[in-house]
Amino acid sequence: MPAELLTTLTQFGVAGLIAWMWLSERRASAERDRQLTEAHARIGRVAEDRAALLEALRDCTRAMVALECAQRALGQLVERCGSRPDRPHGPGAA
Repeated sequence: MPAELLTTLTQFGVAGLIAWMWLSERRASAERDRQLTEAHARIGRVAEDRAALLEALRDCTRAMVALECAQRALGQLVERCGSRPDRPHGPGAA
């Protein structure tokens, strides 16, 4: 504690000490409130980012499933066309 502050506090006695302690606590409390507000905002941003990431993941999964279904259908079509003995095979065959 600085000497000037100690001198000032002794002039006001116990009431001055209590007031100084109260002001110190209020200052620390305001700092904690600010930190909590910042932490809450960060948590909110992380939650928004996570939601966007999960949505993108769902969309990509849906697209991959659709692509797989289309490839399976195309593969089955090629197998059916290739297994028919009445149709010629290869390029230029008509």
